[in-house]
Amino acid sequence: MVTFVDRVTLHLRAGKGGNGCVSVHREKFKPLGGPDGGNGGDGGDIVLVADPQTGTLLSYHHSPHRTSANGGFGMGDHRSGYDGEDLELPVPVGTVVKSADGEVLIDLVVPGERFVVAAGGQGGLGNAALATPKRKAPGFALLGTPGYEGDVVLELKTVADVALVGFPSAGKSSLIAAISAARPKIADYPFTTLHPNLGVVQAGDSRYTVADVPGLIEGASEGRGLGLEFLRHVERCSALLHVIDCATLEPGRDPISDLDVILAELAAYEVPEGQVPLLERPQLVALNKIDVPEARELADFVRPDLEARGFRVFEISTVAHEGLRPLTFALGEIVDRHRAELAATVTPKERVVIRPKGSKRDFEIRVEGGSYGNIYRILGEKPVRWVQQTDFTNEEAVGFLADRLEKLGVEDELFRLGATRGSTVVIGPGESIVFDWEPQMSSAAELITSPRGLDSRFDPNTRRTTNERRQRYHERMDAKAALRAEDERERLATRGAQGDAGEQTHQAVAGEEAE
Repeated sequence: MVTFVDRVTLHLRAGKGGNGCVSVHREKFKPLGGPDGGNGGDGGDIVLVADPQTGTLLSYHHSPHRTSANGGFGMGDHRSGYDGEDLELPVPVGTVVKSADGEVLIDLVVPGERFVVAAGGQGGLGNAALATPKRKAPGFALLGTPGYEGDVVLELKTVADVALVGFPSAGKSSLIAAISAARPKIADYPFTTLHPNLGVVQAGDSRYTVADVPGLIEGASEGRGLGLEFLRHVERCSALLHVIDCATLEPGRDPISDLDVILAELAAYEVPEGQVPLLERPQLVALNKIDVPEARELADFVRPDLEARGFRVFEISTVAHEGLRPLTFALGEIVDRHRAELAATVTPKERVVIRPKGSKRDFEIRVEGGSYGNIYRILGEKPVRWVQQTDFTNEEAVGFLADRLEKLGVEDELFRLGATRGSTVVIGPGESIVFDWEPQMSSAAELITSPRGLDSRFDPNTRRTTNERRQRYHERMDAKAALRAEDERERLATRGAQGDAGEQTHQAVAGEEAE
């Protein structure tokens, strides 16, 4: 059964923002009540809190999926939606938060420190908030944006002043039990300690913590045994105490060779950038189990060699509690000196000065090649958020999006990059919203006179102007006059023909009578 976990992957999904409301105030004798749609509430954040009472990440190992609450929808009568409740996740002090690709986001080393690891979505504005002196009754509202959804890695690095390192069964757990109130599991077989144990030591006026790190073996820095999994718990310690077993019965082992193996593994472990390498930190040597006569003789024999190498050596017995007091006071001196050096080197935090960002562009456009021509991809926090807030079933909302993009300078940049009418425009990374660009759709959304929820710019304008109607009228009148003139000519021509025929008939009759 797993009882200690120091590395987990959390699958997070922050709350979604609530949608804004489209509503018009309706009351007797008030036909023009105006818009009164409320705003949507913000989604809840997921916050990590460094809690001194939490010592493991076990709960997140069993339940890695965490979700915060969504924001409420806006309602009529200017009622805004409720904000989603934040989800606070307590983590041990010393937890390092990393992104899925290994980037360090924050190191929670201060008790009570908070970090918003997944921000909730933003609530959408209602039509009351979108109303302007020129757009008095918007027929649309903004949608809520989704919250952060992704994975983060939590890695626990024990916060302790002194780390006990050594071979398995060297007596580290017994030592921490003898000098502190900690009660770790103690047995005479290798790898009894499967997770670090912490103990608080009081040596005179000095008070410090000691970490019992699981035993190291040769090749631990390359992944052998349990050492590699727990070497990171040594990173934060200001001093190292090598606990060496002087009563081991294993063939080929002696205090000098054991110390050399441990030093080689510590040297091979790479600490994060900016930290002091492990071998450059203060180190003491504790020759343990001198209550055994042969072990005491061996400790007296190897002590001069260790001191010649620059180590401060203490002969101890965790069973008889012999030599523990000088050891704890020596460790206290090292810790106090290290704390004083840190206090002297810590510089006060700089005062936060807020300066305007200037004219930095809030977007960029990338030209990508496609099978049917160039694709213009618009990237940026604002355009992507605006697309998420747009209800594409509402023509007026789409027109409002076009106005916002035009005011941001997107259309000018598209012209500069060579985009033409009908060019494919994509907003956002990956599979996102695709448009066929129509440059004539620009601004003037405040002057729309079409019904609420509609945008007349999406319909062709077939209404004729006054000049066009006048010209068409004159053309029609001229055509009628031409037709009347043609009819008159035909009538006169017909009458003339009839007159000539009658005259010829009269002359013929007169001639016959004369004969």
